[in-house]
Amino acid sequence: MSVLFEQLDFVENPLYENVIADILTQKYSVVEQFFTAEEVAALRDSLMEKHQLDAFKKAAIGNRVNETIEKSIRGDVILWIDEVNANATEQLFFDKINHLVGYLNKTCFMGILQKEFHYALYPKGTFYKRHLDTFQNDDRRKLSFVCYLNDEDWQPENGGELVLYLDENGVEQEKVIYPFPGRVVIFESQVIEHEVKPVDTQRLSITGWLKTR
Repeated sequence: MSVLFEQLDFVENPLYENVIADILTQKYSVVEQFFTAEEVAALRDSLMEKHQLDAFKKAAIGNRVNETIEKSIRGDVILWIDEVNANATEQLFFDKINHLVGYLNKTCFMGILQKEFHYALYPKGTFYKRHLDTFQNDDRRKLSFVCYLNDEDWQPENGGELVLYLDENGVEQEKVIYPFPGRVVIFESQVIEHEVKPVDTQRLSITGWLKTR
């Protein structure tokens, strides 16, 4: 990773600067053009191909040290993505993530050294109850990252919206974000509680975390 940082051209990136400004002011950012439509379609195809191979597993709660499956809390199925063994489409995804990480570390000294990502598929009727993306025995997650891979004709009535619970001067506010294809949401893992509302049709994404040491 250090070699990557040295090679990056750190000319100011307006997209990344908007992400940084959003996180500094409101602790989350919604990005519409992080990936192109063609890249989103390719990632969707990659997800569905692996799902058809029955490679996905029911998602658990907790980290990998002590995880349990609780259908009353979450109902998605997932497949972890290994950068070392990534296919060409997944490598494109990781290239963009690595470029973002390099920029954040160079400009904001965030100290992000690790990352973990998985495909996520929510079957009809599933959800993920309100939670925080950090654990009592592991607080390395710094930023949560979600990229939606739903079909181009996705409609709000399909459900599956992400709800962020924000503290606005001591008053809780709900920020509702619909999972339109290509939309990326980045937020502080240790600060923002959130949930996925029940879906009325299959919901697709890549979800992951940028982690400190």
